[in-house]
Amino acid sequence: MTRFSSLLASALILLLPVSSAGAAAPEPAALFEAKTVADRDSTLTALEAAAPTDPASAYAGGASQFFTALEILAGGLHRHGFESPQSFILPLMRLPVPDNPNPEPLTYDGFRAILVAFRDRLEKSAATLGSVPADAGIGMEVDLTRLGIDLNEDGQIAPDESAAAIMASLSRGGAPDPAAPALTFRFDRADGYWLQGYAEFLMAQADFWLAHDFRNAFDGSFHMLFPRAKLPLQDTLVPPDGGMSGGMLSSEWRIADFISLVHLVNWPVVEPERRQAARRHLIEMIRLSREDWKAIRAETDNDREWLPGPQQKGASPLTGLEVGEEQVQAWHAALDLAEDLLDGRTLLPHFRFADKGINMKRFFDEPKPFDLVLSITGPAIAPYLESGKILTSEEFDHIQRQFGGAGFLTFALWFN
Repeated sequence: MTRFSSLLASALILLLPVSSAGAAAPEPAALFEAKTVADRDSTLTALEAAAPTDPASAYAGGASQFFTALEILAGGLHRHGFESPQSFILPLMRLPVPDNPNPEPLTYDGFRAILVAFRDRLEKSAATLGSVPADAGIGMEVDLTRLGIDLNEDGQIAPDESAAAIMASLSRGGAPDPAAPALTFRFDRADGYWLQGYAEFLMAQADFWLAHDFRNAFDGSFHMLFPRAKLPLQDTLVPPDGGMSGGMLSSEWRIADFISLVHLVNWPVVEPERRQAARRHLIEMIRLSREDWKAIRAETDNDREWLPGPQQKGASPLTGLEVGEEQVQAWHAALDLAEDLLDGRTLLPHFRFADKGINMKRFFDEPKPFDLVLSITGPAIAPYLESGKILTSEEFDHIQRQFGGAGFLTFALWFN
């Protein structure tokens, strides 16, 4: 498994396991080793009931609510015959959803409903994880080959639906390598901030989509992802076999539909409060990342860390990387930079405008129709241009250099 692919997989999957619960709560193993959805949900219900008075149950319940949100998304995609293009061009569309020989028809409203259910479950997860006290004693050893979600809605959590199997599929398109390092980790309080931050990140993405009317893009291009779900142009544009015909770049019809998608990203705003919420989610993600690193720095052990600090020596079995002080300092600088951009204190540069930059706070808080092509070429972002401090390439390059050969993006996906 390559470093970048494993990090991308972990960023998409994020199946953070749970902590040990009190005596009155179910054993955590019943949650993260469940082989059926019914058993998992029964345990989750008991943990949710215990959460208000038991921090460990809240931690466990919040983590499970997160990966059941992913299950809601995966199940919805499977139900309608989602076929991943397996391309770096659409990284979030690489989920290894199993084939469905008899998909149900999908409508634009139905797709929005899937996104709403996914987003609302993430919100519940973030709230539950946020209720765990900062000083709660959390610790649980989990093998990712035994933790999974139901990808095909058959009520079972099979070995090929485990976190390890999904990560292997994302990185190599195959089964877990028996010779690969064991993916067993001990999750602690810091990892709860990490997972809560990722919930906020995914909510920001969902809210941004839901803030807009993207019906034209759905009707005109989404048959490339749901080729047998009776979308409006299926009979006209999907090949008779309706198959993948290889990856994205080896499939002419999917390349054409991807170009259509880019052209059709001209979305009116229908729920402006969601676009405003997207910025707040990103600001909260930054806050949680700082809390995460505060908790990591306070740790004195070094026991199978999901995200180790500089004081916890040794390469991670997930990434093959060791975290040094220079990376942590650079990450905090990146958080400060991102927060300044989202709060409008620093402006985002655009190649068309030398003396002005984009106020990203106004981009979210004063939403106008989102046109991807015209944002790239300039006209659509003109309303958000201001004079002021503009982010320079030198500032960002300085941060990037601190992450060495592995690259900023690899660490960013891991660090959150």
